Amino acid sequence: MAISIRRSSYIRHVPALCMLRYAIRNFCRLPSFNQIQNFSNSLDGTATNCLEFSKWQNGGGVIHKSVHIDPTALVEIGAVVHSKAALGANVYVGSGAVIGPDVTVGQSAKIGSSIFFMRIKRYNVSLRNCTIGDSCVIHNGVSIGQDGFGFFVDEQGSMVKKPQLLSARIGNHVEIGANTCIDRGSWRDTVIGDHSKIDNLVQIGHNVVIGKTCMLCGQVGIAGSVTIGDYVTLGGRVAVRDHVSIASRVRLAANSCVTKDIREPGDYGGFPAVPIREWRRQVAYCCWISKKKAL
Repeated sequence: MAISIRRSSYIRHVPALCMLRYAIRNFCRLPSFNQIQNFSNSLDGTATNCLEFSKWQNGGGVIHKSVHIDPTALVEIGAVVHSKAALGANVYVGSGAVIGPDVTVGQSAKIGSSIFFMRIKRYNVSLRNCTIGDSCVIHNGVSIGQDGFGFFVDEQGSMVKKPQLLSARIGNHVEIGANTCIDRGSWRDTVIGDHSKIDNLVQIGHNVVIGKTCMLCGQVGIAGSVTIGDYVTLGGRVAVRDHVSIASRVRLAANSCVTKDIREPGDYGGFPAVPIREWRRQVAYCCWISKKKAL
C-alpha cells in the first residue's frame, strides 16, 4: 500500500529533519579511513594503509593493528589510536580523541574528547595516573602523572621515597607544550585549570594546583604543593618555591623567583619577587652604585 505525503507537510519539516541529521552525524560520527590516513600522514609524513586499522571490541573505537592495548581499555566510537601506541589497564579514551603514534597511556588515565597528541620524530607522550579534559592539545614529549620528587631520611640515614599515589587532573581546553612534565599528587591531586596554556620545558611538581586561564612560559619551574589562582602569568624561567600561594591576576617578570606568598594581584619581579616598581628601583639603585664606585 503506497503512502502519500503532502508536499507542504514535507517542506515544513525539512529544517527539523536537517537539524536531526546534523545532530546524529556529530554525536555518533566515526572518522572515515581517509581522515585517519590524512592525520597519519600529517604526523610522520609516511603513508598509512587504512586496512591496518580495525574496530576495538571494547567501545567501538578504531585502533591500529600494532597498538599494545590492555583488554580493559575502553576506546569509544569516534576515537582513533595510531600505530605503536600503548594503552594500559582501565584506560578510557573519549569519542573524538586521537592518540598519535608512539604515545603511551598508562593505567587508569582518562582521555576526553577532541584531544590531539602530536608526535614528531618519535618524541613520545607519556600519560599515566591522570585525567585529561576535553579539547586539549598535548605536544611532543609531554609526561603527565609520573611520581613526584619526594624523599625523606629514615632513622638509619637512608633516603626513602615518599608514597606518590594520587593523580594529575588536566582541565578542558588546556594546551601543554613539548617536553613539559606534570607530576601526580601525593596528598592532593595535581590540577591544571580550564583554558590554561603551558609552554615548552615547564616543570610542575606534585600537589600543585593551578587555576583557570593561566599562562606559563618556557622553562618555568614550580615546586611541590604550590597553589596558583586564576589568570596568572609566569614569564620565562620563573621559579616558585614549594608550599607558596599566588593570588589571582598576578603577573611575574621573567627570571623572577617567588619565595613567599603573593596575596595581592599585580605585577612582580626580581629575586625574591617584589612589586614591579620596587624591583625596578632596586635595579636602578644597583646601577647607580656600580657607576659611582667606577668613578
